[in-house]
Amino acid sequence: MDKKPTTRKGPHFCSLRYGLALIMHFSNFTMITQRVSLSIAIIAMVNSTQLRGPVNASIEDHWIDTLNNQSSSMKEVNTRASVYQWSPETQGIIFSSISYGIIMTLIPSGYLAGILGAKHMLGAGLLVSSLLTLFTPLAADLGVILVIVIRTVQGMAQGMAWTGQFTIWAKWAPPLERSKLTSIAGSGAAFGSFIILCVGGLISQALGWPFIFYIFGSIGCVCCLLWFTVIYDDPLNHPCISIREKEYIVSSLTQQSSSPRRSVPIKAMVRCLPLWAIFMGFFSHFWLCTIIITYLPTYINTVLHVNIRDSGVLSSLPFIAASSCTILGGQLADFLLSRNLLSLIAVRKLFSSLGLLLPSLCAVALPFVASSYMTTIILLILIPGTSNLCDSGFIINTLDVAPRYASFLMGISRGFGLIAGIISSTTTGFLISQVGHVIEHLQMAGF
Repeated sequence: MDKKPTTRKGPHFCSLRYGLALIMHFSNFTMITQRVSLSIAIIAMVNSTQLRGPVNASIEDHWIDTLNNQSSSMKEVNTRASVYQWSPETQGIIFSSISYGIIMTLIPSGYLAGILGAKHMLGAGLLVSSLLTLFTPLAADLGVILVIVIRTVQGMAQGMAWTGQFTIWAKWAPPLERSKLTSIAGSGAAFGSFIILCVGGLISQALGWPFIFYIFGSIGCVCCLLWFTVIYDDPLNHPCISIREKEYIVSSLTQQSSSPRRSVPIKAMVRCLPLWAIFMGFFSHFWLCTIIITYLPTYINTVLHVNIRDSGVLSSLPFIAASSCTILGGQLADFLLSRNLLSLIAVRKLFSSLGLLLPSLCAVALPFVASSYMTTIILLILIPGTSNLCDSGFIINTLDVAPRYASFLMGISRGFGLIAGIISSTTTGFLISQVGHVIEHLQMAGF
């Protein structure tokens, strides 16, 4: 793992491999917007009595007009589409159902992508996810059970699309550019979160919440056309790649084993401590990220008392920071490697540690600064931003440890992460419900 990669230079940002990274960026952008759409839309979809936490007296008057605007805005939205009586527990199940679907297909799709090729499997997953997004408003009218089923199947489709990407990078990414290429592709998820959270509330108020699903489902269908046109499993088979770039990629990967994969060494993987470190990293990373992605709009809407439009704008700010940190982290990691300032192991450990410790500290600090609106917003921005430094740490580490099995191991890794996501989102919904019951009882008792 810690062998010194070749330092031979090849064509850079005008090359085809960077074009593939941009297409994957767009694909990840599409999938995360389809996943987070419900988190924005549900504020208008659910007719619930929102919990109102204590607000700092110094800013209470500042938000009176905002709360009045929220009431009128919600009435306007509710005239455009149905409102559903879904409890916080039900919302937690709906949010987590997509994770159940993803976890069902992560390992099988990772294994099959390594054998059959990732292009068609990933493209099919993206197409199915987009079509189901278009169908979600109708499913909501037909019943909550159908919504859960739709989200579960959508998760299965996205599981196919997420995992196989590393199969492509195992053949396309030179060792000294792995952090750059995967960070460009992976930053699409953070940028997608920024866009959907920024414009989702505006779309909901201007057109009605169903159009959140219609717009981003249609964008996904367009992305599928780009995917099937531009993406190829192997640079040797791409019709548009230059001879120079092809030779550079192939020569940089000569130390990587290219023998056909007949079986997966499960026993060796189970005994491999570095792999378990990667799995635990994914579990910790996804635990916090799932809560932030899923409940941030609701948190800002209920705790900070911001209306649906401004809630989406504020919720989007952390993810533009996350997108920027992902790309900058990848650039810095490959810079440290190319200049021989740090070894490969040291770089991965450094970015893994920063990506886990910094956001955890910010999250722990949140309850202690609840009285300060500005400090709360700053911490909410820093959590996803610093968390995405992991993209240049353990998230990419499977390409270093076992490139031939990168997609299979990524499937297992994301499986651990999604188990954490299922537990965290469901538990959070339950805790919110219980806190609401406690507050209601205290109010009835005269407190």
